Amino acid sequence: MTALLAATGAASAQSLPKPAEFYFAADANTVKPVVVVRETGEVAMEKLARAAERNPHAKAEVAQLAHLAMEAGRADLGRQLYARALGQIDRTDGMWRSVVWNYGWDLYRAGDSDGAFAQWRTLLEARSVTASWIPPTFAMTLWSLGRKDEAVQWYAAAVRTEPQLWNTASQFARLLPDWRDDERSTLTEVQAAWAANPPAWP
Repeated sequence: MTALLAATGAASAQSLPKPAEFYFAADANTVKPVVVVRETGEVAMEKLARAAERNPHAKAEVAQLAHLAMEAGRADLGRQLYARALGQIDRTDGMWRSVVWNYGWDLYRAGDSDGAFAQWRTLLEARSVTASWIPPTFAMTLWSLGRKDEAVQWYAAAVRTEPQLWNTASQFARLLPDWRDDERSTLTEVQAAWAANPPAWP
């Protein structure tokens, strides 16, 4: 347990590669929910649990169940299920990026910014990508971790890529429709810090 806590605490101290100049890639295979059943709530969880019991190698079912568990506030169960799903796939699996991306969001929304950072950092380092989700997501997460200078650097990458979209916070609701209000509020703080002192590139 001590080692686990130490590893978790170390996530916020981990360094990141420097932001690239631009982030135009859609990365559609990553930024999508893992959906097997269309039902919601307990009905979906029961259906997915039955499927996972029948098939010990179920991947997508377990990943969706993990998300629903965390969404319902059952974080410990969600972590266990995500660990099971990720234990059955590797980085060559087409599901891997989306499962890790969703796990990051579920951890962040469970109050674990360190854990979210670790998941998204894994995606960033898994292969060289310049996906459009990366700058705002890392800006928000780094700001939450108190790494404010780095957060502003990552936000600046969003502005360099699409200045007409990111140079103010006025379009955040449209640009980030799946983000929660508090998440957009955090990014608004980053945007204000960027506007007060835009960093130079590179």
